[in-house]
This record gives sequence, C-alpha cells and structure tokens, in this order.
Amino acid sequence: MAVQLGYQKVYRDPLGFPEWQKKGLPVASAPLGLSEVAAPPPPGPLSGWAMVGTFLGIFLGGLALNLTPCVYPLIPLTVSYFGGRSGSGQGRLVIHGLFYLVGLSLTNSLLGVAAALTGGLMGAMLQNPLVLGAVAAILMVFAASMFGLWELRLPAGLTRAAARSYAGYFGSLFMGLTLGVVAAPCIGPFVLGLLTWVASLGSPWLGFLVFFTLSLGLGLPLFFLAVFSGSLEKLPRSGEWLLWVRKLMGWVLLGMAAYFIRPLLAESWGVLLLAVAALGAGVHLGWLDRTTAHFRAFSWIKTAAGVVGLIVATTLVGSFIMRGPGVAWQPYSEQLLASARELTKPVIIDFYATWCTPCRELEEITFHHPDLVKLADREFVMIKVDLTRKGDALNQRLLSQYRVKGVPTVVFLDSRGNERPDLRLVDYLPPEQFIPRMAAVAPK
Repeated sequence: MAVQLGYQKVYRDPLGFPEWQKKGLPVASAPLGLSEVAAPPPPGPLSGWAMVGTFLGIFLGGLALNLTPCVYPLIPLTVSYFGGRSGSGQGRLVIHGLFYLVGLSLTNSLLGVAAALTGGLMGAMLQNPLVLGAVAAILMVFAASMFGLWELRLPAGLTRAAARSYAGYFGSLFMGLTLGVVAAPCIGPFVLGLLTWVASLGSPWLGFLVFFTLSLGLGLPLFFLAVFSGSLEKLPRSGEWLLWVRKLMGWVLLGMAAYFIRPLLAESWGVLLLAVAALGAGVHLGWLDRTTAHFRAFSWIKTAAGVVGLIVATTLVGSFIMRGPGVAWQPYSEQLLASARELTKPVIIDFYATWCTPCRELEEITFHHPDLVKLADREFVMIKVDLTRKGDALNQRLLSQYRVKGVPTVVFLDSRGNERPDLRLVDYLPPEQFIPRMAAVAPK
C-alpha cells in the first residue's frame, strides 16, 4: 500500500489531471528516504468509488464486532445503565446516547490518528522484508487468539475501572470512552490489524475517518439500545455462534497477514497465498466448524460464508490465469533512451517497488490491459526502474534526475526525450484513464 508521510490538497480539472501537475510543479508520492515532502492521497481502496465500498466494509466490520463474545455481554450492561435514565424523557436519553457514541468514536478515532502519525516511520520500514515478515507474524499471533489458542486478558483492576458507572452526561461519555477497554480481549486483535493498515496510509485525517467509521458500526446498535432501553423486555441469548463470529475475525486477520507477506513472494505465489487464505476460511467457517446456534438462519449464514470464500479464491486464481500478457518492460539504460530519440518514440519510465501496493495494481491491472499493451508495443519504449532495494547508485541518480520522491511514479517523455510533467503519475490509475495520457504523448 502507498507509504506516505503527509498530504497536500490536490485540485483536479475535468480531465482528471491535478492542477499542480498542469503547472509543472514538482510532484511527490511515497517517501523513499530522500526528503520528507507532501504526498497525494493514497490510491487503491481509498480513492474514487472504491472509498465508499471500503468505508462501508469498515462500518460493517464494526457492526460485526458487536457479535463477538466480549462485546455481546456489554449489551445488557448498556441497557441496564440507560434503562435507569428512561424516566428522564426520550430527549435526554437521546443526548445520553449521543454522548455514549461520541465517547466510543473519540477513543478509537484518536487511535487511528496516532497510528497514521507513525505511518511515515512505519512506511519507510516496510521496505524491509524482515519488517513485513514481522508484521505478518504479529497478525497471525493475534489470529491465533481469535481461534482460542490463547487469550488476551486485561488486568482486573483496569477492567473494573473501565466498567465503573458515573453519573450525568459525563457518565455516558465515559462509558463510551472505556468501552474499547472492556471489549479489548475480543476486538483488540482485529483493531490492531486495522491499525497496522492505517499506519501505512500515513494520513491522520484518514486514520480518524477509518476508526470513526468503525466506531459508528460498533456503537450504533448500542446507541439504539440505549435510546430504547426502557422499552426492551428481554434480549436475544448468546451462545456458541458467537465463537464462530470470533473465528471469522481470525480469518480476516490471517488474510491481512497474507496481504503483508505477498510483496516478498513472486506474483503467482502471492495470488496463490491469498486464494488459499480465502479457500481455507470458506471451508472452515462453512463446513468444518461444528458451531451450532438456536436459530435456523445460522446454518444458512455458515453456508453463505463458505460459498463466498470459494468464490473469492476461484476469482483470484481465475483472473490471474485468464489475464493476457502484460507490457514488455526493459531495464533503464542511456543507450535505450538514445535509441528512442532516434526512432522518435516516446518513453514511459515506471519507478516501482515490489512492496508498493499501487505499483502492483498498476502492473497487474493497468499494464495488462490489451489495448494498453498493444499501444505500448507499437508506439512506446517502456522502461521499468526497480526501487525495491536501496543502495543502487544508478537508481539514486535517476531519483535525483527525475525528482522522484517515492513510488509509484510514472514519467512520460515525448519523442524528443523531454518530460511531460502534466502527465506524470504518482498513484494507481485504471487503464481507461491511463491510455489517454499515452495518447497525449504518442506521435500523431
């Protein structure tokens, strides 16, 4: 995923080009240790319409956390706490519920901001395979907790202090602030996995929004329970099915571990690893797990989870096998550039690294599009500069020469060898939007 230290505001014209690119100003992306400069917002899952789906998924994840064994017992506590205030009127009860929800959201959102503020340091470290392996190992350890192989327990004194009741609106606010502490044994591993991802984004405001969205999902059902607590006579019973939800979260963490370890593997092995994780989750959750419940829909839920896992695994492998050939890249050389000028061919230079998620998205999606591949083979000289490893003297010279501050960076040179700064790309772009950039520099 994109590794960034900070962000600058980007204005786009109707064609989609940032204003600062049209003016030819220096561009910047993920830092590679050259200098700490502002960078554009992270691409991939937090760009365009994909952002809506990402935040919806995070919200649904927060809702799912309500079904874990550690959060579920908090539901009757919430009802009893706010039930005693039902006599003060519905309006006051709504205010108490809002304070409760704000307290919960504030705590988790500040965690997201703190994680994002450390993202620059963590992002630079993610160039190291040892760090990627360590992150994946930590996620797998927490996943083992979700599967019941070990338990994450808080000190009894801290739990009692967090669960203590306080009067007034501050009491409702404090309950929300400390809910995460009480629920930590179950949601802690999942939240820590999300914190790892947020840290790599490097944006404090995105970190705040991610965890605010998660908190809304976690706290919204409790908010409604608080508001209507006086009308509730009984709650649904807990049971073994809550352990199944916990195992589901464990598989989510294993999937995140596979995501972090993928840059260390060949492309085919990385796809296979993700497919195996999805297949394992589907088979285990759908059919091997013997958890039962007192309601009929649970068996359908298990089967649906199994089918989804099989579909995801099949889609990953199938899309990899069925895709066509990609762009034929060549390593950088001055002779190659001189030859391109003699042939009056434009040049595209792709600065990438294997640990960079947007780089992999460009390679696996954009640079495998049939129309783009044909255009590249016919009209362009395609050069790729691998920045995965530091210390290469030629790479350092190229970084300075082309003012590359991070990856991905795609540089467009016209047929005379001059850069078109208005076309420079510093994040993922789908092929439908990449091809017009190529057409803008291709010979007429």
